[in-house]
Amino acid sequence: MSVHSANSSTTAAATGRSRAVKAVIPAAGLATRFLPATKAVPKELLPVVDRPVLQYIVEEATQAGINDVLLITGRGKTSMVDHFDRRPDLEARLEKKPEILAAVQRPSELAEIYTVRQPEQLGLGHAVGYAESHVGDQPFAVLLGDEFVKMDEPLLPAMLELQARTGGVVLAFFEVDPAETKRYGIASVAPAEAELADIGEVVKVTGMVEKPDPEQAPSNLAVLGRYVLPGKIFDAIRRTKPGSGGEIQLTDAMELLRTEGTPVHAIVYRGTRYDTGMPLGYLQTVVQIAVERDDFGAEFRKWLTDFVNSNASGGSNT
Repeated sequence: MSVHSANSSTTAAATGRSRAVKAVIPAAGLATRFLPATKAVPKELLPVVDRPVLQYIVEEATQAGINDVLLITGRGKTSMVDHFDRRPDLEARLEKKPEILAAVQRPSELAEIYTVRQPEQLGLGHAVGYAESHVGDQPFAVLLGDEFVKMDEPLLPAMLELQARTGGVVLAFFEVDPAETKRYGIASVAPAEAELADIGEVVKVTGMVEKPDPEQAPSNLAVLGRYVLPGKIFDAIRRTKPGSGGEIQLTDAMELLRTEGTPVHAIVYRGTRYDTGMPLGYLQTVVQIAVERDDFGAEFRKWLTDFVNSNASGGSNT
């Protein structure tokens, strides 16, 4: 792995419409919901069994053929970069433990990791704007740092294909309970063009609103934390005024592009989504992934079943 500053020169623009080859992971937030655990440890490095959340996300990008990843970081988060660096001293101690050694080396072999510092957290749109010097005017993927999808139910490859065909903004949606709309960006949609049907369950986005109350939500289709954006999003971000929460919202910048004629499409994702953004979702993710492990999943599932049954009957299980 190589770690670089975000000011490295971008590759020459390809002729015609190109496929996104870079990913941006905004990861500068304070993670106040997890304090005091995240006072010294970035939320993105909280372990899901034996891999941090951030590694799952980078693996999702590389599975889709993206090997250039920019981390938008903040103060106290340099350990995120360290995770993807080599540790020769540790590796030397693991020479006789090849399986553990391979697991330790794997993060450094996943992708080229670049970083840029967001000095002040003023919204997702503000964070994405710091990627401009790295990605230039080319399309790129944005993967939020607190959710990922199941590896054998990929989402990003179809999104990259859809953006390469349309040249516009591509989102991913999932269905939420109507009472939960105030937690997400919510969209109104229409049927997509027939020629896009081979990609998957594609819809055309006709409007977006950030965190609406249930009675004002246009649908129950929420924006999943995956985006594939054209390079002109940066100009839209510069022209976007603070919105929900007094922050510069990426949803508002995308909506600005849509009203100006940029096509906006989305894939409705029916696979497994893991949300580690809040303590409950994080715990659910750990349990879901743990019970599927080949090495101890069956044993853990049995213990978990016994634990739940014992507590349901008023007993204890230590």
